[in-house]
Amino acid sequence: MQSITHEEHPEERGVIAMSGGVDSSVTAALLVEEGFDCVAVSMRLYEAPPKSDRSCCSPDDLFDARSVAAQLDIPFYVANYVDAFKERVIDYFVDEYKRGRTPNPCVACNDHLKFDVLLGRTKALGGAWLATGHYARVEYLEAEDRWRLLRGVDRSKDQSYFLCGLPRDLIGRIRFPLGDMTKEEVRAHATRLGLHTALKAESQEICFVTGHSYAEFVRERLAAEDIRGGNIVLEDGTVIGTHDGIHQFTIGQRRGLGIAWKTPLFVQKVDVETGDVVVTTQKGLEVVALEADRCNWLRWPSPPASFQAQVQIRYRAKAVPCEVTPIGDGTQVHVRFETPQRAVAPGQIAAFYDGEEVIGGGAINATLTEGQ
Repeated sequence: MQSITHEEHPEERGVIAMSGGVDSSVTAALLVEEGFDCVAVSMRLYEAPPKSDRSCCSPDDLFDARSVAAQLDIPFYVANYVDAFKERVIDYFVDEYKRGRTPNPCVACNDHLKFDVLLGRTKALGGAWLATGHYARVEYLEAEDRWRLLRGVDRSKDQSYFLCGLPRDLIGRIRFPLGDMTKEEVRAHATRLGLHTALKAESQEICFVTGHSYAEFVRERLAAEDIRGGNIVLEDGTVIGTHDGIHQFTIGQRRGLGIAWKTPLFVQKVDVETGDVVVTTQKGLEVVALEADRCNWLRWPSPPASFQAQVQIRYRAKAVPCEVTPIGDGTQVHVRFETPQRAVAPGQIAAFYDGEEVIGGGAINATLTEGQ
C-alpha cells in the first residue's frame, strides 16, 4: 500500500469510507491487516432508493458494509447525508441539465460530501486520515514539502479525474490503499481475506438514476415552466425537427435525436435561451479551445501565468496536450488544445495533468472553434 505504513505511524487512527462494494471492503481489510486502528463510516444518501445494480449506498450496500466491518471487528457508523446529497448532488445535476449543460455528479459528490463533510466527520471520530477505495495515489514530495495526487496504476480503473477538486491542503489527510493495484488484484485480496463482497458487481457511475433514463429522471424533477422545448436545427439555422426539452441533450450526442438525415448528425450546441438544439456532422464537433471556471489547483496555491499540461475532458477520454492560461485570480482559465478535440461539453470537468500528476481542474464553461 502506498503512502501509509503502520510501522511509521502505529498510533494513528484511520477512518474508512465504506460503500458496501468490494473496493472499500478490501481497503478496510488491508488496513486492519496492516495493524491500524480503524473506524468504518458509510454514507446514507437516499430516503428509499430503488433497487438497482446502478445504485450505491443503498440499504443493501449499507448492510454489506456493516457485515464486512463486523467481520473485521471494527466500529461501524452510518452518517445521514440525505439532505446534503439532494442539495449538492441531485439538485445540481437537475439544474445543470435544465441549463443545457452536462453535469458530473461524481465530482460533486467527492467535492462536497466524501472529501468535505466526511473529512470533518473523520476528525470528530479521532481519525488522522480518511481512506477510500478510489483507484488513485497520493505521494509526499519531501523536496517540495507538499503532497501530490497521482493517477491509479490500473489505468482502466483510474479515478483521479473525479478527484481534481480535492482541497490542496487536505491531500495529506487522504489515503488510497488501492492506488497501486489492479482490479484483479483487489478481487484476489477479497477472496484471500474471505470477504463476502469479493464477487459483488460494480455500481455504475451515476448511482441515483435508477429504473429510467437521465432525461426522465430530470423531467420528473423539473417544474413545467422549466421544461424548454424547441427546434432541432442545422448550423445554418435550417429547422429539421422539434424536441420537447433541452434537458435530454448533451454535446456530441447522436442517438435519441428523433430525426432521420442523409448523414449522421450530432449535437453541437444547446441554446438555453431559444430552446434550439444545433446539430452538425462529426467534423463540426471539433473545437480548438475551451474556457473553464471554478478551478481548483493542487500543485500550487495559485497557478503560473501560463503553462503546458495535458487536459482530460471526460472520464473515459484520453488526456491531450494543451496550453493553459489562467485569467484573473486563476479560478478561470483559457485552454487551447494542441490539436482540435470533439464533443467538449460545458458542465463537464476539465482535469489537468502533468504526466501522472493531477495539477488541478475546473468546470468547462464554453468552447471555441477555429477563428474565435
